[in-house]
Amino acid sequence: MYDHYEMLKVTKQGKVVTVAFNRPELKNATNPQMHQELVRIFPEIGRDPEANVVILTGEGDCFSAGGDVSALKNSLDDHLRWNESMIEAADIVNAIVDLDRPIIARVNGHAMGMGATVALFCDIVVSTKRAKIGDPHVHIGLTAGDGGSIIWPALVGYARAKKYLLTGEPITGEVAAEIGLVTEAVEPEELDERVNGYAEKLANLPAVAVRTTKKAVNLDLKARVDAMMDAHLGFETMSHLSADHREAVMAFLEKRKPEFTGQ
Repeated sequence: MYDHYEMLKVTKQGKVVTVAFNRPELKNATNPQMHQELVRIFPEIGRDPEANVVILTGEGDCFSAGGDVSALKNSLDDHLRWNESMIEAADIVNAIVDLDRPIIARVNGHAMGMGATVALFCDIVVSTKRAKIGDPHVHIGLTAGDGGSIIWPALVGYARAKKYLLTGEPITGEVAAEIGLVTEAVEPEELDERVNGYAEKLANLPAVAVRTTKKAVNLDLKARVDAMMDAHLGFETMSHLSADHREAVMAFLEKRKPEFTGQ
């Protein structure tokens, strides 16, 4: 049923659907095709009467490194593609929030940028203690507008969110659990047991009660997304058009230190 995805590896066992970012050779960085598949997968799971729980993870040793910088280079002058990616970013966040099945993020390795955003919008987030979680949009000359500037303050408050979003510095899963950014952090060898335990418990609870409870808890988060997302994506588009963003992308690809001008 789920065999028509390429950038996502989707498997189903009983009542649990596992969705894995499937570009391990590139640390599961997102590209246009993965974006588009993420838009489709959650509504499709929502139409599966046998699916009660979703596990979201990454193939290999990384959850997701965030946006593929090569794709960012291609969008520097392709503003149509950029606008499409902004629409997709909103659609992905809304798809996760709107899905009435609980989503467990299995953060098996680093979760950065959009990878962190997708994980943090999930309902239960279990990370390894040493996985790094961060939103380094500012390092590439972009606003953290594709959901990070909504979910980080919602989880840890404005003071901590500003500290991490303005600097772009990552934190470990262990620290993330201590400040309430993720549900819990465990040793790598304990990750599967903990995630599978949550999945089994949720899969066997009364489905209607679980689904409506998620929807009830998410009403405030949904209101935030509806009120803020378009403006945040607009800010990110403004930064996308800046000279500093172009310089950051080219410096990264050319393996040199960027020279920012503030423009």
